[in-house]
Amino acid sequence: MDTTSFTNLSDSRKGLLEGRFTALELCESYLVKAEADDLNAFLEVFRDSATNAANALDQKIKAGSGVGKLAGTIIGLKDNLCYKDHKVGASSKILEGFESLFTATAVQRLIDEDAIIIGRLNCDEFAMGSSNENSAYGPVKNAHNQALVPGGSSGGSATAVAADMCMITLGSDTGGSIRQPASFSGIVGMKPTYGRVSRHGLIAFASSFDQIGPFANNIDDCELIYGIMGGNDEMDSTTSSKQIKASVEASESYTFAYYKEVMDSPGLHPEVRDAFNQKLDELRSAGHKIVPTSFPYLDHLVPCYYVLTTAEASSNLGRYDGVHYGVRSSGSADIPSTYFNSRTEGFGEEVKRRIMLGTFVLSTGYYDAYYSKAQKVRALIKKATNDILESADFLISPTTPHPAFEIGEKADDPIALYLEDIFTAQANLAGNPAISIPLSKTSDGRPFGIQLLGPSFKEAHLFAAAKSLR
Repeated sequence: MDTTSFTNLSDSRKGLLEGRFTALELCESYLVKAEADDLNAFLEVFRDSATNAANALDQKIKAGSGVGKLAGTIIGLKDNLCYKDHKVGASSKILEGFESLFTATAVQRLIDEDAIIIGRLNCDEFAMGSSNENSAYGPVKNAHNQALVPGGSSGGSATAVAADMCMITLGSDTGGSIRQPASFSGIVGMKPTYGRVSRHGLIAFASSFDQIGPFANNIDDCELIYGIMGGNDEMDSTTSSKQIKASVEASESYTFAYYKEVMDSPGLHPEVRDAFNQKLDELRSAGHKIVPTSFPYLDHLVPCYYVLTTAEASSNLGRYDGVHYGVRSSGSADIPSTYFNSRTEGFGEEVKRRIMLGTFVLSTGYYDAYYSKAQKVRALIKKATNDILESADFLISPTTPHPAFEIGEKADDPIALYLEDIFTAQANLAGNPAISIPLSKTSDGRPFGIQLLGPSFKEAHLFAAAKSLR
């Protein structure tokens, strides 16, 4: 079955309801591709539960019962999203073999609309990384070139969509972990406003930053998925009670602000700079207003982000102690050695690095110097971001300073990897929604994207504006 003939989810749903194929046939076509995965995107394929769901959907259609908005949509989950009675492990050895006792709210809302979940997808361990090289199960490969990284931490989710192994995938975004791999993979990836999508059932990295969001081949599908899984959830007290607005028409004239410091940065890849400038010229010609602006805290974004997220990670990952659940080290003589050995053996190097850094910035004598100061800087970043969005509709930038790089190229330079978040971390620090859509490719065929960052809870306007950039 040729699944590439579908232009969007509505098209595939229509074909299903018209009887051009069954849900089982559609599901099987994706299962075959997922099981043949040579990109290390899938950690596990849920064949049995997926075919059961497809059969149940076929019976519902045969009976003439109403079907959901996502009937037949084939979805993969990042390996930090819970799905009842299925394994979930945040791509970490410390959770190897763990099965979830419940389903994440965002996932359940998609299932309720007849989506079919076909597997769990590789990611950087506990979502900590910008290349998907930190997984305990090996790196994910880029769908366009297997020598390249797909971006991280949701690299498996991006690759699965780019390689047509799923129609939709879900990822989590803490500092760019949806948008950066979307950029590297030539697809669409979106991070909602903080509090718009429930985090219930998401294995936490940094709780005040994390948001679940979709990957798709087009903006319309991204918008559909977001609208279904978003909204208030009594299981997550941080979710907003604000109603999700329906789609809006794109304006004929937006005001896009960009940071002039970005264009002057020697760290920006020349082909990314050229393509971005060309897009700005096209937008001007189309009647949009392009406004250069400055951001006084640009150099503080990445340091602030890593101080705060590592602090939260240190706290959140304290629960993995080898005693309550997860992998326990064998041969330990007592409780303290069990803790030490289990965590030493179970966590990868990058996770241990961030736990240690987070513990340091929270420790007596350093709390005020680092963590407290970073919280104050975060408040300044949020205010400055919203001040810009008072006079401009959106902030526009490259999604990343570079296109995808080779696997192993930056493995020995964590700081270089951290700097890949320079354009994406702002949305997480401020809590605003942001989307990455494909922009162009380098001369050697590496895709890269363009990012729009919008006002909080204005996702409908963000999607509309993104469509005007295509």
